[in-house]
Amino acid sequence: MVNEMYHHKDHFIYKLIQEELDQHPFGREMCTRFPPEPNGYLHIGSAYAIHTNYAMSQALNGTFHLRFDDTNPLKEDIEYVNAILEDIKWLGYDPGPHIYYGSDYSEEIYNTAVALIKQGKAYVCDLTPDEVTEYRGTLTEPGKNSPYRDRSPQENLELFARMKNGDFPAASKVVRAKIDMASPNINMRDPVLYRIIHAEHYRTGHDWCIYPMYDFAHPIQDAIEGITYSLCSIEFKDHRPLYEWVLQQLEIPEPPRQREFGRLNLTGVVTSKRFLRQMVEGGYVDGWDDPRLPTLRGLRRRGFTPESIRSFIEEIGSIRTQSTVDISLLDHCLRQDLKEKTMSVMAVLRPLKVVITNYPENTVELLQMENNSENEALGRREVPFSRTIYIERDDFMEDPPKGFHRLSPGAEVRLKGAYFIRCEEVIKDPATGEITELRCTYDPLTRSGTGFTGRKVKGTIHWVSDTQAVTAEVRLYEKLLLDPETPQDSEDWMSRINPDSLITVSRVLMEPLPEPPRPEQKFQFLRHGYFCLEPNGHAGDRLVFNRIVPLKDSWSKR
Repeated sequence: MVNEMYHHKDHFIYKLIQEELDQHPFGREMCTRFPPEPNGYLHIGSAYAIHTNYAMSQALNGTFHLRFDDTNPLKEDIEYVNAILEDIKWLGYDPGPHIYYGSDYSEEIYNTAVALIKQGKAYVCDLTPDEVTEYRGTLTEPGKNSPYRDRSPQENLELFARMKNGDFPAASKVVRAKIDMASPNINMRDPVLYRIIHAEHYRTGHDWCIYPMYDFAHPIQDAIEGITYSLCSIEFKDHRPLYEWVLQQLEIPEPPRQREFGRLNLTGVVTSKRFLRQMVEGGYVDGWDDPRLPTLRGLRRRGFTPESIRSFIEEIGSIRTQSTVDISLLDHCLRQDLKEKTMSVMAVLRPLKVVITNYPENTVELLQMENNSENEALGRREVPFSRTIYIERDDFMEDPPKGFHRLSPGAEVRLKGAYFIRCEEVIKDPATGEITELRCTYDPLTRSGTGFTGRKVKGTIHWVSDTQAVTAEVRLYEKLLLDPETPQDSEDWMSRINPDSLITVSRVLMEPLPEPPRPEQKFQFLRHGYFCLEPNGHAGDRLVFNRIVPLKDSWSKR
């Protein structure tokens, strides 16, 4: 499914890999992987990385692995594992049986470190974390050797064994690679390979108290699984020499290759795990699945479809460096996906009562309406019409400006799928002057679908019948950040949170649906946008809908 829509031949990563595969560097099938840390929830930026790895494996007749990089028990939890599995499958990138865990390779990774120590290519270092940083040097100045760098292999082996046995407190010792403290690449200045962490691991319990660093574990795990291409975002480019160094020391035949693609950022969207956590824990949003967040769980709850997200990634195409994309493109892709799939229904968010004085009392008329003007296959439905209806308060103006084509005193409009009505009288609250009711008349000869060819009106408005109306609650979402250009590393971005990012409308009247809506079912509310029924469906006795996006599509007009 994903392969059919993926324009792989236009992607620079595809061209690069295809050129390399033409040289037959591997005696095994092409294989990629996505290695998330189970310490948080996936977001829209993650989807780009998943898609790139999955789609490349499909395009090149390979295999896709999902591997959890669970080498830090202080931050990881089975809750995140389950959420990541669910989100990836929901997106359509099911790895099938190829689900792996870095922690399952603990023994192999440990033995690799032992081998490096025996070869004199790794050592146990007693410097504190701050001292390790200080000794590393800067981008313009070389580092200096640790005073523990020249320990003998035998002493290092004994110390490493004691680290494994739990003889030392956390952070008191590390194992470092012995490479080059003067390297222009700071990642090659004797990087840390192992550290001590005394904590229970969600998967291995207390079996281990030493854990490998990602840069060390990653190439070993790739080699164990037979990965051919480690496709990762551009910030890992400077880590590639270390990736290759580890594989060289292992003397892996036909070693996997790391290749980088650009990192995706979106305007007005914070994808930093640290900032997302601050928003959730600080109460700025309602949990990790808050519909305003760019987490996949939040987007799903809001109503985004996996098809729209995949289409969005397709539209972005090939990214070589860090790139920022207008979030409006994601909205556009959603509209394109939903416009022929969803039923159009009438819902009134700010009801204004209308009594049609010449319509028969105690009469309910069932009018036929199309469910989707762009897709006849969705059929038609019956909508009740009666003497008392509700329209949008914004669809009436007592003193309208020029060009206002909706309802006003003495003016006539068409009710969607029904009749022409004319406003004859305006009723107001004597105390406040607020308009409480309109008295109108209708022309029975103007019913839609009867072939009426008489006079015309410029305005058509939607409506809901009084006695048959269903009461609902609607949540209107806007951008979470006021300033879409706020950089992700800006510490003052929380002061720019949009106070109107969520507006709850508690008394919405909508036409009765042909059948009870399903959780996460999508609808188009005429003139208001696309809406999704909340996963739990109700707030008390009311249906609850989230607005996914308004109908206006600003992207296609740029």
